[in-house]
Amino acid sequence: MSHKFYVFGAHSRAQTAAFYIQYLYPEASIEAYLVNNEEPNAASINGVPVIRLEKSTKLHGEYPVFLGTRSVYHENLAKTAGEFGIQNIYPVTAQLDLKLRNAYLRKYFSSIGRAFAKIDDCSALGEKMLGKLPERKACVYVAKSVFDKPLQTETKLWDYEKVIQVGAALTDKRLEENGITDAAGENISDRNKQFCELTGLYWIWKHATEDVIGLAHYRRHFILPEDWKARMQQYGVDVILPVPLYVAPSVEGNYRERHISKDWDAMMQELKARDSKGHRRAEEVFAQNLYSPCNMFIMRREVLNDLCNWMFPVLEAVSARQGIRTDAYQNRYPGFLSERLITLFFEMHRDRYKVVYADKNFLP
Repeated sequence: MSHKFYVFGAHSRAQTAAFYIQYLYPEASIEAYLVNNEEPNAASINGVPVIRLEKSTKLHGEYPVFLGTRSVYHENLAKTAGEFGIQNIYPVTAQLDLKLRNAYLRKYFSSIGRAFAKIDDCSALGEKMLGKLPERKACVYVAKSVFDKPLQTETKLWDYEKVIQVGAALTDKRLEENGITDAAGENISDRNKQFCELTGLYWIWKHATEDVIGLAHYRRHFILPEDWKARMQQYGVDVILPVPLYVAPSVEGNYRERHISKDWDAMMQELKARDSKGHRRAEEVFAQNLYSPCNMFIMRREVLNDLCNWMFPVLEAVSARQGIRTDAYQNRYPGFLSERLITLFFEMHRDRYKVVYADKNFLP
C-alpha cells in the first residue's frame, strides 16, 4: 500500500483521523483532504490542500482514502471515491476510530512518561490492594429526555444503570411511572435547554447517595468489564473518564471553531477571577489537544462533590453573563464548556485522584 493517502472530509473528524494515522505510522503522509459538497472549507489545512472534487479532478488511484465523516455519508462517499479510481477505501467507523484513538493514546502517554490506564486493564496502576474490601453501592445514571429521538434498537440497561429523566420540569410527560427525574427537590431542571445533561448531574450531586456515581447518556454508555466495581476498589481508582479525544488545532481552538468564542472568553475570565494559578493551568491544558468528551464519568461520591462544587459556580457565572442564545444548538454552551472543564479539573488534580479511562459506545 502507498505511504501517501487521502482523507474524505475536511472538518474535525477528518483532521483527527489524519492525525492518528500519521502519528501511528510516521512513514505515512496525507496527500489531500477531499470534499464534494458546497460547505465552506479552507483551501488548505496545515499545508495540506483541500481538493473539491470536480469531473476533471485527477487522483492517484493507488493512494488509499479514509472516509473521515459521519458514518451516514460513508456509502455515498465510497461510491464517489470509486468513481475517481480509488482502489482502497477505508471508512473511519466508530470501531476504527476507537482502535486508532487507543493506539495513539498508548503511544502518546508513553512518550510523555505517563500511564494510560483503562478500567479493563489496570496493570499500569501497579499491584492490587490486598484483603477483602467492603462492597460499595454504585449507580450510573443514564440521562434521557422525552424530547430525544428514539433509538433504532432499544437496548437493555445494565443492572447498575438507572434512567434519570432530564428536563422534566419542561414537560408533563414522564418516561417511567415513578421514575427518577431531575425536577425533584433542589434542581435546575427548567434550564435543560441550556445545561443539557448537566441538569441531571446537578440533581445527582444534590440527591444521589451511592458510594460510586456515574453519568451516561441514552445513546452513549461506557463499555465496562463485568467486574469494574471490584477493579475500582482493588486498584484504588477514584474516577473513570471516557477515553480522551484528540482535537485540532487545540482544545481551545477546536471550541472556537465549532462554537461561539465569546462564551469561551467568558469562561476563561471567570476562571481567572476565581484563581489566577488555576487560570494559567487552564491555558496550558486548553492549548493541548486532548479532552474527555460527553460529560460522562464514574467516580466516588466525594470526588463528584468536589467537582460539582468547583464547576457549577463557574458555569452559573458564565451563563448569567452570556444569557440565552437564539440558536438552539449554541444555546447549549454550558454543556459544551463543562466537557472541557471536567478535563481541566482532573488535570489540575492529577496527583490527588487516580483516574482511569473506559471506551464508550454510540447507539444509533
